[in-house]
Amino acid sequence: MSTAKTAVVTGGASGIGRAIARRLAADGLKVAVLDLSPAQEGYGVTVDVTDRAQVDKAMDAVRERLGPIQVLVNAAGKDGFTRFGKLSFEDWQRVVDINLNGVFHCVQSALPDMWDARWGRIVNISSSSTHAGQPFMAHYVAAKSAVNGLTKSLALELGPRGITVNAIPPGFIDTPMLRTAERNQQLGGTIEDHIARTPVRRVGRPEDIAATCSFLVSEEAGYLTGQIIGVNGGRNT
Repeated sequence: MSTAKTAVVTGGASGIGRAIARRLAADGLKVAVLDLSPAQEGYGVTVDVTDRAQVDKAMDAVRERLGPIQVLVNAAGKDGFTRFGKLSFEDWQRVVDINLNGVFHCVQSALPDMWDARWGRIVNISSSSTHAGQPFMAHYVAAKSAVNGLTKSLALELGPRGITVNAIPPGFIDTPMLRTAERNQQLGGTIEDHIARTPVRRVGRPEDIAATCSFLVSEEAGYLTGQIIGVNGGRNT
């Protein structure tokens, strides 16, 4: 019987989440992808992370197929660009539901396995916009900032049980979401403009986030918890 650990990656069908899922699989973990869209490789479960019943059903399906869940990466997310004065509460709520409440549901649903094993790794993907804010993204920045706070609180609460909780706020990462924002002129300049303001002089890759996540879920990272680890090419320090 395989002793490989089981990892769940939400939002793992594209972008950063997909890169994380692929990296963890390459590292030898048994990976399940939870996403609104079907996974492009590996084992996937179609689920809306804002729906607790769907999340619980999906986690149970993973347990049945791959075994107890020991690693959870919350990468599901949704951005939004709206002037605050014109931001409807419905749009606010949807972004908060996905980016914050989805993390709540997934952590609570996966946690019993880690608690019983006295070992677990949780990584929350937040956003570098939490460092300094971002105009027209108040709902997104508020939700991701809350994820950072939740990360710190959970680290204190779960650490004595052998469960670490950390967050990665990605910087300027080349994803379909970023390219769409550029086409819609929502970035405050082109991608090349932002590269010129980045100390390492390149756009980030999803694989940059995946590499950091790979370490955070490893055995060697057991003394690292409650941390907000920016992967942003030096734009935020």
